[in-house]
Amino acid sequence: MKSTGLASIRILIGALFLYLGWSKTQDPVMFLKTIREFDVFTAPVHLNIVAAWLPWFEVWCGMLLILGVAVQTTAVTTGLLLVGFTGMILWRASQVYAAGGIAFCAIQFDCGCGSGEVKVCYKLLQNTLLALCCMGMAFVRDHRWALWPKITFPTPHAPDNSTLPD
Repeated sequence: MKSTGLASIRILIGALFLYLGWSKTQDPVMFLKTIREFDVFTAPVHLNIVAAWLPWFEVWCGMLLILGVAVQTTAVTTGLLLVGFTGMILWRASQVYAAGGIAFCAIQFDCGCGSGEVKVCYKLLQNTLLALCCMGMAFVRDHRWALWPKITFPTPHAPDNSTLPD
C-alpha cells in the first residue's frame, strides 16, 4: 500500500510538472514577460535563457517522475525547483504587500507557473506541500512501481593479480 501511495504522489507531481512546463512552452513570450516582472534577472540574455530552458527542464523532470527514472535525484531536483519558485513568489508578494493597500492573502498575480493568476497564500501553501512531498520521495528507498528508480554505473574492478606473471 505504501509503495502504491508513493507511486501515485510521484506520478501526480510528475504530471503537474509536465503539464505546467508544457503550457509555458506554448507561449514563451508570455512566460518571458511574466518572469521579467520578478526583477531577478536584469540582463536580457539571462531572461531569455531562463524563458527558453526552464519550461523544457520542467517537462523533462515531469517525464522522469512519471516514468520513475532516477526517482530520488529527480525528486530532489523538483523539490529544489519548488523551493526556489516559492521563494520568488514570496519575495514578489512581499514587494506588492510593502507597496500597501492590500492584505497579504488577497494578493493575486501571475506567478509564471502556467496556470494564470493565483492567490499568493494558496500558491505558497501548494508549493510548500509539493516540495515536502518531493523531499519525502527523495528519502524513500522503496520505488517498486518505477521503471528505473536508481541510475547506477558499474564500478571498475581492481585487476586480479593472481593472473599476472611474476
